[in-house]
Amino acid sequence: MTTESSDAPPTPVTPKRSGDDLRCSIARTMQVLGDRWTILIVREGFRGHTRFSDFRRVLGIPTDILTSRLCSLVDAGVLERRGYREPGARERFDYHLTAAGEALLPVLGALAQWGNEFRPSGHGPSRLYQHAETGEAATIAFVAPDGQVIDPADIAIVPGPGENDLEIGPIRPLAAAHH
Repeated sequence: MTTESSDAPPTPVTPKRSGDDLRCSIARTMQVLGDRWTILIVREGFRGHTRFSDFRRVLGIPTDILTSRLCSLVDAGVLERRGYREPGARERFDYHLTAAGEALLPVLGALAQWGNEFRPSGHGPSRLYQHAETGEAATIAFVAPDGQVIDPADIAIVPGPGENDLEIGPIRPLAAAHH
């Protein structure tokens, strides 16, 4: 058995997609929200928790990890840090959702919807998303500008102006599975 050799150095393989691709909105989002504790802190922000001690108590998160995740969420503009002082105590800080943080509500709804369907607890959903006035169940969906719900099988993912891989064209990832 012979092996051909070459004096040329091996060509390095560089992935077209990586976890830190700054052109990809999903990769950029995961840089902020990409671990369990971070998304749970945001969830607790929607439940009205704002203080370090509240997050620590309800999540059981180690102090060093909580400190790190809160700083990251503040740096990313998801939370705003505000000072407060109780009588006779030193200044402390609480953390409030910003507009960017509030915009994550549908993301949490989508995660809950997926989890309820594909990772059920056996006890039923822990939280339900519903219309505040009517009590009607709310679901996350793709919606056209005219309000029409679009079936996921009819969704096309097309290159945007920031796409850097010219080999990837429009795709309909679920079309073949549903037709």
